[in-house]
Formats: sequence, structure tokens, C-alpha cells
Amino acid sequence: MFQDTEQSLASTLLTASTQIPTEGTTLRSLFALIGEQGMLMFCMVLTIPFLLPVSIPGVSTVFGLLITLIGVGVTLNRVPWLPRALMDRHLNAEHLVPALERGAKLFARFDRVIRPRWLAITHGATINRVNGLALVLAGLLLMAPLGFIPFSNTIPALACLFLAAGMLQRDGLFVLAGYLALAGTLVYFGALIVAALVAGNSLRGLIRS
Repeated sequence: MFQDTEQSLASTLLTASTQIPTEGTTLRSLFALIGEQGMLMFCMVLTIPFLLPVSIPGVSTVFGLLITLIGVGVTLNRVPWLPRALMDRHLNAEHLVPALERGAKLFARFDRVIRPRWLAITHGATINRVNGLALVLAGLLLMAPLGFIPFSNTIPALACLFLAAGMLQRDGLFVLAGYLALAGTLVYFGALIVAALVAGNSLRGLIRS
């Protein structure tokens, strides 16, 4: 196992991408490749398919659930229980490797700007629980069956990414960005619900007339 605690986020992903077998791998094996940077790094990796023009079919609910469980672990300050069925889910190399490579390019931008700062919102048991709960909410929103609607996965995935990156690197600015993305998700989903209700009322009015 490579010493990933001495590597940047981008280097960790690139190293992992070169070790994916041609027949594919499982989420459990992917987590083992990511290694010591741990659950929050794994959480960041899970957001990649929703942020970049790559496709890993059928992962919104699965990845959203894993992010939610990681958030629960952060909130409780313990390694979360992860369902065997999810961790043993097979991922095709043809989808996964390009996602990791493009994710490494994205994370390389993070590596240039992320650093410990605004520690008041990254340190302490209480604030960690609050941040963990925010990650739980973002993961739940990512699970919403709205993938056919533009940005319905992207915005909550950004919230997950920023929160996880901020907590991992103790960067309060990224944590704040995560909260803003989470608020944006709630506003966007609220607007979708209102629009659906208005459309439904209009349709009922047309039917009755």
C-alpha cells in the first residue's frame, strides 16, 4: 500500500487509477486503494460522477447512501457501518478509470488552494457533529430520484465535495462553500416542488374545464 498520507489528493487518485484491474473492481477495493486518507477522501471520490462529464450508470442512490453513512460516522466520531452489498458492488474499469483520472485533474485544483484556515468551523467535537449532519443531509439530497433534472445531482454533490474536503484539510472556507451549496440545493429542490405543485394544479384546472 502506498503512503497516501504523504500524497496530495490528486496523486492519490492517479495512483489508485493505475491499480484498477481491467475486469473492474468493487467499492471495497477502491476504498482500500485510497487507504489512509480515509472516509472523507472516499466521500470526495464518490462525488466525481456527478461533477464531471463521465458516466458510471446507476450510482446516484448507492453513492448518496454511502456518503450519508460516512456523514453519520463523522457525526458520531466513529468508523461508520457500510453495507456489504454496497461495498461489494462491482464497478467497470472502463467507467471508473476515466472518472478517477478526471477527478484527479479536478482535485489538483483543490490542492493548489486548500489549506488549514478559518479553524473555528473545522475544529471541535460540536462543530464536527454539525458538519457531519450537513454531510448527511447533502448525501440524502443526492439520493433524490431527480437525476433527469439538470443540476439535481450536481449541486448536492458539490455540497458533499466541499464539506468533505474542508473537513479533511481543516479548511473552513471550503466547509462554508459546502453549506452554501447545501442551501442552494434546498432552494433549488424547493423551487422544483413548487413548480410541480403549480403545474399539477394547472393541469387539474384544465381537466375540470
